[in-house]
Amino acid sequence: MGRHDVKIATMLQSPVPNGAIRQTDIAMLVASYRITQYPTIVRVRRTVQGGGFGDQDRIPYTWTVFFLVDGQWMSLESARGMRREWGSLDKLEIWLRGQGFAFFWVRNDIDAVGVPGEETDCPPP
Repeated sequence: MGRHDVKIATMLQSPVPNGAIRQTDIAMLVASYRITQYPTIVRVRRTVQGGGFGDQDRIPYTWTVFFLVDGQWMSLESARGMRREWGSLDKLEIWLRGQGFAFFWVRNDIDAVGVPGEETDCPPP
């Protein structure tokens, strides 16, 4: 059976936030054991324009992070009440590590998986 012959029968549903927290809430939520899972980085449609990277026609998708707080998924808002977004997974990883998270999940339900003809990471048979 080849690498691409494996089928995943069931995927967990993508988290859907029921509210929002702010960056300043994270330390208190962790200290009080209200954040009980690894954060989940999620690929989303861009909503924030800024820093020259908010061109929704050229770069329509970005990354955000959800936290499981008291059993409910919460999105992350900036101090101004807008969703926090990152154009780079590397920068988001640095930010999460700065918040004290060494582990996290990554969820991308937008970009194609297993694009035909792009098997550059596969060793030759």
